[in-house]
Amino acid sequence: MAELPRQDDGGQCTTVLVTSLRAKSPEAARLLDERYRVALVRFCWGYVGSVEEAEDAVQEIFLNVVGAEVVPDSFRPWLYKVARNHCLNRVRDRGGRKGDRTLADASQVYTALTGHLTRLARDEERLRLVELVQALAEEHREVLRLRYVEDLSRSEIAEVLELPESVVKSRLFEGMRKLREHASGLLDT
Repeated sequence: MAELPRQDDGGQCTTVLVTSLRAKSPEAARLLDERYRVALVRFCWGYVGSVEEAEDAVQEIFLNVVGAEVVPDSFRPWLYKVARNHCLNRVRDRGGRKGDRTLADASQVYTALTGHLTRLARDEERLRLVELVQALAEEHREVLRLRYVEDLSRSEIAEVLELPESVVKSRLFEGMRKLREHASGLLDT
């Protein structure tokens, strides 16, 4: 089998990954881990509430993906849909509700690249942003996170959430509008 590409060069890597997953290649599982582990841990963390539980969830998700009978061509949104459903099932099974979770603090997900004072200022800004996002309705938080944290397109988000793209577009617009309103209210005080 040909060497799997490490970078996403116009979707070729994803195409090779999907083909390799369909062929049950062990190399595909390694590439899946390399390409998606960090993003999926971050994504799952937002649902399950702890990094340890998110890591466990991602391990289970990868096992499901590698063992899947059907791997669709639109792999990335399918992967996020599988991850979302898995996390929602975990939350439900432990007796929680989808709306009970909080977003992972951005400062916990990655470390600042500069000195202590800059890190404190950035952490403060992130905390304010997290608080603003938490004030939004769940439907707006979820689409904003998928778009701006996970970098999914509107059509991919629609596929993950099983919604019409027009609904995703309106939720993104409304969520951003509400964030701006909340942010301008903080500046006025």
